[in-house]
Amino acid sequence: MDSVLIIDDEQQIRRLLSRIIELEGYEVLQAADCNSAMKQLRLHNPQVTLCDVFLPDGNGVDFVKTIKKSNPETEVILLTAHGNIHDGVQAIKNGAFDYITKGDDNNKIIPLINRAMEEAKGKTDTTKTLQVNGQYTFDSICGNSKSIQQAISLAQKASTTDVSILLNGETGTGKEVFAQAIHNGSKRSGKPFVAINCSAFSKDLLESELFGFKAGAFTGAMKEKKGLFQMADKGTLFLDEIGEMAFELQAKLLRVLETGEYIMLGDTQTTKVDVRIISATNRNLTHEIEQQNFREDLYYRLSVFQIPLPPLRERTEDIEPLAQHFINYFKSKSGKKIVTMTPEYLNALKSFKWKGNIRELRNVIERSIIVGNEDLTLQDLPIEMQTKKEETHTEFELAQMEKRHITRVLQYTKGNKTEASRLLKIGLTTLYRKIEEYGIS
Repeated sequence: MDSVLIIDDEQQIRRLLSRIIELEGYEVLQAADCNSAMKQLRLHNPQVTLCDVFLPDGNGVDFVKTIKKSNPETEVILLTAHGNIHDGVQAIKNGAFDYITKGDDNNKIIPLINRAMEEAKGKTDTTKTLQVNGQYTFDSICGNSKSIQQAISLAQKASTTDVSILLNGETGTGKEVFAQAIHNGSKRSGKPFVAINCSAFSKDLLESELFGFKAGAFTGAMKEKKGLFQMADKGTLFLDEIGEMAFELQAKLLRVLETGEYIMLGDTQTTKVDVRIISATNRNLTHEIEQQNFREDLYYRLSVFQIPLPPLRERTEDIEPLAQHFINYFKSKSGKKIVTMTPEYLNALKSFKWKGNIRELRNVIERSIIVGNEDLTLQDLPIEMQTKKEETHTEFELAQMEKRHITRVLQYTKGNKTEASRLLKIGLTTLYRKIEEYGIS
């Protein structure tokens, strides 16, 4: 069984974390200090360790180096009551997988453990923050509205060139789908398509992901690791959420764009690559330049060809075909015989604001398939979409609707709380509280 070691001198915190982690199917080990932690590490070699920063016989930031030396495959997540930037940076340099604050980041603990577990077991895909070889083409893009057709036309023209492309659009508008389609429509289609979400990594981790490192480049670097630029050589590198990239790292990215060369961490020689860059952002980069958060010279390098992607609320005529596309996809996965959408169901979809755009629509359809029967009705939608502003419900009625919805989703996920919280669009801690509040077994 996959195991997690919790190192914390507060017994109450160990018990709380143990309960949450055990419910996810992991074996949990406990230690109150560095000395007893080392015994557990030697005996059980856990894949993931959650370690407090302030311990009776040592400092967690420094202890990371000791853990990585004795158990190099173990991923370490540091927990602290009072986070600070210096400790966070030093922890990552010492080999920590991540560094989070107790209380503020409770919702992140289980997803973070899952990612660390995958990394420890030798997987390279960290919850789709990194993807190699895209499967989408222009035929995958659904919609007949004028705005989406204009975006497709621009992307098709740009795909035949080798220029850098910047995709502008709100969260969930399909930026990665467009990036993969552009790659698959280009002369580089037979070569790798590599994608990374820049917002998913700290500065130091993102730098090592992009450029790789030599063995011994820093504490915990036990062997050489290829960077994404090297993996994407002769192909395409998609930099999602480029506006989140640290200012200092932007200079190194600019150098690669200008010279086609970079220096791997811990190396003295340059590495030459031939990579086409597609980047994406939901930020206004010209505003970020004014605020001195983004380099102007890098912006001009990245935005040789810009493609705006329209939000879903501006292409309501595409909602029905998109919904039908997702229904066909999820009903085949679930084995359910969904026949149609009722008029009330479809009207609710069309009148919703869709702040999360296509991604949010996809999630709503997935949940509807889980709780619905042959015809999708208004009652199969999330509560906030079922109730019009002028309608009123008692607190008891709303609570019963919510309880029913959570129960159905948990039944579908076979009790997997992490997956259920994703489908319900609520934090994991909130889900645990509601399970207890409603007495859901």
